[in-house]
Amino acid sequence: MTEKSEAEVRDIGWIMSILPHRYPFLLIDRVLEIEPRQRLLGIKNFTINEEFFAGHFPDRPVVPGVLLIEGMAQAGGLLALHDHPQRENKLIYFAGIDRARFRQPVVPGDQVEYEVVMERLRSNYAKMIGKARVDGKVAAEAVLTSVLVDR
Repeated sequence: MTEKSEAEVRDIGWIMSILPHRYPFLLIDRVLEIEPRQRLLGIKNFTINEEFFAGHFPDRPVVPGVLLIEGMAQAGGLLALHDHPQRENKLIYFAGIDRARFRQPVVPGDQVEYEVVMERLRSNYAKMIGKARVDGKVAAEAVLTSVLVDR
């Protein structure tokens, strides 16, 4: 682990100051590490109270894979917008999802650790490698591309 430029843990208030997402679609609870323009590590605690568990699946609740991808994307949005000088006037949209893989189910009670690593960052384009881990094991991974647009 390299020295972190941002040593403080970032809480939900900080996250909500950057991302426009709100409950029930805000899928990152805390940022543990940030290396600006390079890497971000964040977490999401999934509880049985999540609305989607009622239908996915009632007898064996599992976090939908698409929500794990969205959680990685939100972590990526925080990384891309973190030190952007006009972040309050910007949104980040998906442009592509490649090589998505789901390795193990995520269930109520799991804490997911999202790690995104910036592969390419331009003025309005970002390409990141994302992983979602539970207890150190990869549950999902994907290559995410995004574009920055005006709000």
